[in-house]
Amino acid sequence: MIEHQVQVRVRYSETDQMAYVYYGNYASYFEVARVETFRHIGFSYKEMEAEGILMPVLELKTKYLKPAKYDDLLTVKVIIKEKPGIRIKFEYEVYNEANALLTIAETTLVFINAKTGRPILPPEVFTSFFEKYYLNDSKN
Repeated sequence: MIEHQVQVRVRYSETDQMAYVYYGNYASYFEVARVETFRHIGFSYKEMEAEGILMPVLELKTKYLKPAKYDDLLTVKVIIKEKPGIRIKFEYEVYNEANALLTIAETTLVFINAKTGRPILPPEVFTSFFEKYYLNDSKN
């Protein structure tokens, strides 16, 4: 299993009239957290795209428990419980500075060939980064 945390400060432009983070902005926070998690384990999202492999979002589920507000310093925790195949699932927990859980979410992304647009298995270089995290995973 992989876990990583990223902090994001809520900017004024990301809030609505109530000074709450507009719900659509959470997708951007999740993207930042995904990319930084890959960077943390030593994998380059950018290099994979240069090799012709893209990872569009297939599904996004979000449950808003409490609002995040302007100028809050949020901690976005990313969890990848399962070894990736054609798809990779990310789970998220968003906390404020008081460590209150504000939001839970998950995204599922799919690996696709940039030229054909068809789903593919992740490249070997990608799966090799994940091997050490899932050595004892009997399901995969």
